[in-house]
Amino acid sequence: MLKSAFGKQLQPFSAFAGAFFAKLGIPPNVWTLATLVFAVPGAVALYKRNLLLGLALFLISGVIDFIDGAVARATKKTSHFGAFLDGVADRYVEFLLYIGLWLYIQDQPSFLISNAVWIMLLLFGALMPSFIRAYAHHKKAVTKPNALEKKGGLLERSERMDLIYLGMAFGYFNATYLIYAIAVVAVLSNFTALQRICFVASR
Repeated sequence: MLKSAFGKQLQPFSAFAGAFFAKLGIPPNVWTLATLVFAVPGAVALYKRNLLLGLALFLISGVIDFIDGAVARATKKTSHFGAFLDGVADRYVEFLLYIGLWLYIQDQPSFLISNAVWIMLLLFGALMPSFIRAYAHHKKAVTKPNALEKKGGLLERSERMDLIYLGMAFGYFNATYLIYAIAVVAVLSNFTALQRICFVASR
């Protein structure tokens, strides 16, 4: 939702970043893979209960994820494979984040249900919107190109990650805030999946 709302406002900054980082001569796909270089130690930091270091590493990974697309556009090296690789890397980064968070909160007091269940709901809610989009096109339940992309729903990946990062920042002071953020994102992510199901059903 926020991506579609603020995408145009970010275009000038994206163009500037793309032109700036393109001078380094690093191919866009290398930038994409670099997101994992920071996400893996980020997950390890969470496992070792260093929340701030984990947050910093995942934020760097997020910045690099922004840079790869900007560089691809600036150098006119956008490709279908590049978009595919970017999406795959995004899912690995998100999975590493959630696994790291589960390891971090597993011994913390739970909220309504066990923390492990919240993480499972979060993972499921993160995976389902993309699956519904792909499966709806595969089964031709939606035939218009990009129909589901335009109906992204309440919480897409960027919003999920932003809310989790915010929860991690507040969680440094009290882990309960992080668990609340995980619960909220888990609920809203699954609601987003239901939104997409309803959209497909209404076609």
